[in-house]
Amino acid sequence: MDPKTTAIIMVGYQNDYFAQNGILRGVVEEANRVDQTLTNTIDFLKTVESTEMTVISTPIILTSDYRALAESEGILGAIKDSGAFRAGSPGAETIPEILAFGDRVVYVNGKQGFNAFSNTELDRVLKGNNIHHLLLAGMITSLCIDSTGRAAYERGYKVSILSDCVSARTPGEQEFYCNTIFPLYAEVVDSRKLVAEMSATAA
Repeated sequence: MDPKTTAIIMVGYQNDYFAQNGILRGVVEEANRVDQTLTNTIDFLKTVESTEMTVISTPIILTSDYRALAESEGILGAIKDSGAFRAGSPGAETIPEILAFGDRVVYVNGKQGFNAFSNTELDRVLKGNNIHHLLLAGMITSLCIDSTGRAAYERGYKVSILSDCVSARTPGEQEFYCNTIFPLYAEVVDSRKLVAEMSATAA
């Protein structure tokens, strides 16, 4: 993996998912899974911070009338009904742990559904930085991560899912996607293993 042509795409690192009082924190059955996902992500970012890897955050921020989710069901309907990710609300804000990286993080706004490429400038930003390989991290494994990963693959990017940096709603769902679905179009890798491989290559 060449950091110069690689980007980590972070999905949903916002208070409504990761804060202790986040509206959608309970979507993940195992609360410790959310905390571990964050810890692993921050550890990985600290490792690659000094490299040339591009770091991108793609938050979902919605207008107060939730017009983008007018006919939504499932979790998108739950977002609308609960008032999550509403523009200007504390829940929509990026978590402090990510903000601590300052301008090392590029924010690509406009995401309103599962796919981080839809209605955003993500593809243009990636092409502008000569990115060919995407690492995906964040919430939720079976929804935004899968949708974004498939969209990336269809656009010709190499896709890697950081399995310890994504959270599903249930342990069974996490296992199913990492073992059965993601391998159809992506590499599934533990972030610590990836760091070890990067260190070995650099040595």
